[in-house]
This record gives sequence, structure tokens and C-alpha cells, in this order.
Amino acid sequence: MSRVGKNPVEVPSGVELKIDGNVVSAKGKLGELSFAATDDVTFSLDEGKVTVTPANDSKRARSMWGTARSRVQNLVTGVSEGYTKNLEINGVGYRAAVQGNTLNLQLGYSHDVLFPIPEGITIKCEKPTAVAVSGIDKQKVGQVAAVIRGYRPPEPYKGKGVKYADEVILRKEGKKK
Repeated sequence: MSRVGKNPVEVPSGVELKIDGNVVSAKGKLGELSFAATDDVTFSLDEGKVTVTPANDSKRARSMWGTARSRVQNLVTGVSEGYTKNLEINGVGYRAAVQGNTLNLQLGYSHDVLFPIPEGITIKCEKPTAVAVSGIDKQKVGQVAAVIRGYRPPEPYKGKGVKYADEVILRKEGKKK
């Protein structure tokens, strides 16, 4: 039995949830999202709670049970609160700035890295060394943050590079004389 899947998803006030077969659509104050599930799970909405159940007893249905429940939870949270990933930039001369529809990153290369901001994502730079990626789609926010981090991942000796704000870099000792 799925520990995640058996818990119902609470639908907060201000979020309108619609179930059409295996397509779940959520509409809230931040926008609208939808998710198309496989035929292995079924959804039911009653009294402001969404319950996900496996359609049969196959291994795939039991696997998709918790996944579908998590995806519905991500929809509801995304349209009501949204998601944010914070990145930190460490290094001498490393900085970031938002210029119109582009994120300009100076990461120690001979050229600036220009990252076009995708649709549905907002990027803010409160400080030149702090980048906040936010949006309503959890997967998209995480992917954009991972791509930005991938331009210069943190190195283990001095910790220079782009890292998540809550990430801990395991440091190595340098060479000895």
C-alpha cells in the first residue's frame, strides 16, 4: 500500500479543481495548471478532498498511485502558493542580473552567459549574488534552477560556483607542501 497515495489532497479555498476522466485541472489566484494521468489510477473529488486510487492491482498501478497523488498536490500548491528555488553565486567577480527577458550571468568565463527566461517563470536578483527562480509549475522551476546551476556547478576546494541556497558543499583539503 502506498504511504503517499493513501493520503487525500486537501483543496484550499480559492482553488477550483476539475476532474475530467484522467485529466486533473486546477485554477487558482496564480494561474491554471493541468495534469494528464495514466489509466492506472482513478481520481475522486468529494468535500474539498481529492482521493487517488489504483485502478487495478498491477505493479504499475501501485507505482503510479503515489506519483499521481504527488502531482495533484503539486498542482494545488502551485496555483495557490507557487514555488521558489533560491540560488547563491560564490566567487570573485561572479554576479547575476536580470535584463528584460534575459538572465545575464558572469561566472568567470571569457564571455557572459545569457539565459533566456522561459514562459511562466520569473527570476529576481535581489543581490548580484542571489537569484530567486519562481513559478507555479514545480517541475519547470526546478529544471530552470538546475540549468542555471549547471553553467558553473560549485567546486569542492573553494566553493566557487552557483549552488542552491540550502545546498551544503563538501569541501576538500588542498594539496600540501
